[in-house]
Amino acid sequence: MLTMEVTGSCAVGEGEVKRPSTAALRLSRRINWIVERICVFLFGLLILDVWLGIAVRYIPSLQLTFTEELARYLMIWIALLAVSSGISYREHIGVAVLYKRFPERVRRGLAVAFDGLALLFFLVVFFYGLGLVDKGFGRVTMIYGIPKAYPYIGVPLAAALASIQLVLVAIHDAMAGEDITLTEQMEV
Repeated sequence: MLTMEVTGSCAVGEGEVKRPSTAALRLSRRINWIVERICVFLFGLLILDVWLGIAVRYIPSLQLTFTEELARYLMIWIALLAVSSGISYREHIGVAVLYKRFPERVRRGLAVAFDGLALLFFLVVFFYGLGLVDKGFGRVTMIYGIPKAYPYIGVPLAAALASIQLVLVAIHDAMAGEDITLTEQMEV
């Protein structure tokens, strides 16, 4: 007997076969889970660094000069990595406001167009980011004296993560059909 589940998997006989759309969304959520924890960890370091920077200003005996530079690089990394998290949840306020004003048929076309443009953008950022990292090995940071390539590697890394997330959510949206709503996507 052939039975179907609405929960994102289909049963063929007795063995279950996962839908590619559900598998793509689950992989997207797993990647996002890791990225979110990295961002939280970096944010914790940023808070400690800023507190240390405040203490250095009021305690003259502490002669630490790295706090400002570290805070700058941590903020950049957090912001860049958080982009892939927003993509995973399809959270972009500008696109969402425009997107929700159209009927379902137009929305699907817009989603494909937005995904294509965003993927093109992130791939360009990735390849130019690799060049930035390469050039960064020839320059050193002001305080640490380390090659700027190490802080700059966040640019192609974040672009690669954003591209992967875009592909995964696009696969899900293309293959899920109309039976899975945004709320159900969030629960997967």
